[in-house]
Amino acid sequence: MKRLGLIVNPIAGMGGRVGLKGTDGPDILKKAKSLGAKPWAPDRARDALRKLASFKDRIEIVTYPRTMGEGIVTSCGFQPQVIGTIPETTTASDTKRAAQDMRKEKVDLLLFAGGDGTARDIYDAVGNSTVVLGIPAGVKIYSAVFASNPARAGELAGLYLEGTVREVIEAEVMDINEADYREDILSAKLYGYLKIPFEITHVQASKAGSPPNEKYSQEAIALDIVESMSDDLYYIIGPGTTTKTIIQKLNLDSSLLGVDLVYKKKLVDKDLNERLLLEQIKAKKTKLIITPIGGQGYLLGRGNQQISPRVIEQVGRDNIIVVATRNKIDSLHGRPLLIDTGDEATDNLLRGYFKIVTGYKESIIYKCV
Repeated sequence: MKRLGLIVNPIAGMGGRVGLKGTDGPDILKKAKSLGAKPWAPDRARDALRKLASFKDRIEIVTYPRTMGEGIVTSCGFQPQVIGTIPETTTASDTKRAAQDMRKEKVDLLLFAGGDGTARDIYDAVGNSTVVLGIPAGVKIYSAVFASNPARAGELAGLYLEGTVREVIEAEVMDINEADYREDILSAKLYGYLKIPFEITHVQASKAGSPPNEKYSQEAIALDIVESMSDDLYYIIGPGTTTKTIIQKLNLDSSLLGVDLVYKKKLVDKDLNERLLLEQIKAKKTKLIITPIGGQGYLLGRGNQQISPRVIEQVGRDNIIVVATRNKIDSLHGRPLLIDTGDEATDNLLRGYFKIVTGYKESIIYKCV
């Protein structure tokens, strides 16, 4: 019998759709709940565990009580070994304690659901003494310790536990300061490395930043988009330096890391959450302008959860405009663009090929999976 440890950070990702860019700290969590935020990590963990259904007789799952794993594990038909205790509202210290307890239990693999902050907590607790794998469930996920999506996390966990995947690598744990992030200041910091099972089609890459010499390319893209804008349409403009160059070209105020709305080349509102977006574009012809994350290739589901499946449904696939510099496309090294909205029907809708604006009157066709 192989032993699989599972830790769920139950509040991870709750700030995404309500536009808070994370849930670090009790005040932000309280604000997220007041805005209607719902738990996101439990469903992501459940999607991963479902991929382990065929291993029920061959693995033993060790987890923490209630919202930190027990409820998800039992709902998937497993009979876990439950250890430790947790308070009504969990914090980073509970995650660290759980990881230390899992190490003492000598689990063969520690699976955790959360974001970069959770990865930092795991790193602080166990360092490189335990093989781990992240189920992506946060708002900002820049670290390379995560699987590309929850289903892939479950698949890779199974492959590693049965011995089909044997390679283990040290992957980066990255995080940013959320307070600065909310002020449109983005600076990722390397905190260390965790050991993860590695199979290239199952894990995500680290985020690659935009080099200083990309400014000309971003300006060219912005000029192309601005010239093609129609006064009959609303434009949702997603986060990122490439997309925000469009706002700057229009001489409008913007939120670098938020989601803004433009109509007749005027700013309707900035830094919108899912609810406000849906209210603003209801029954209106709307286009969505987004850019993938460099190095990773995520188009939706990382750092732009405000653009939810409901928003995408209202906009329509044919009204999505993708922009990216050639350097950003080259940073993918031929890997496809990725979608991870948390809704299977939406992810399937967006599969296929997108036209990507890469310069002034320049574009390419690129695959999205």
